[in-house]
Amino acid sequence: MPKWQGRPAVTIEPNGNEFILHQEQFIAQPLSRVWDFFSNAENLERLTPDFLNFKILTPTPIEMGEGSLIDYRIRLFGVPMNWRTEIIHLEPPFRFVDQQLKGPYAKWYHEHRFEEVDGGTLMTDRVEYRVPFSALGQLAHSVMVKRTLQRIFKYRYDAVSDVFSEPAERAA
Repeated sequence: MPKWQGRPAVTIEPNGNEFILHQEQFIAQPLSRVWDFFSNAENLERLTPDFLNFKILTPTPIEMGEGSLIDYRIRLFGVPMNWRTEIIHLEPPFRFVDQQLKGPYAKWYHEHRFEEVDGGTLMTDRVEYRVPFSALGQLAHSVMVKRTLQRIFKYRYDAVSDVFSEPAERAA
């Protein structure tokens, strides 16, 4: 059985004072098409639920490269906030990593991996994150942050499925 079958869509596990979010998704499309979509930061809005009021602030088109900075605005738990990430690793077409420089988390390190497999591409998200405010942050995580992240990544999973079920010219 392929390794991505039979797994929950998203898992979040504690790792010391941090957490690791993991999600795998099989996409029945060639690696080149999947990479082209995910390496275009402008597609983030299509993959983000409306309740976050997500907006990219960086002028487009955004050149994807190591050191690229991308600014967003979101509304999290009713609070508007700015979020800045930097692309710190880029290995086309297999991997890129964005790291939060400014935003709601004490740490956010998001690795996106793409692997060619029989019949398509296996996409893996791995996020190492830490909530701010120590004990209060841990409480907030157990009450709402974890659930919200699961909701966001579930939405993303479904949105990715929808995007890649479209004809190629509309999905890009």
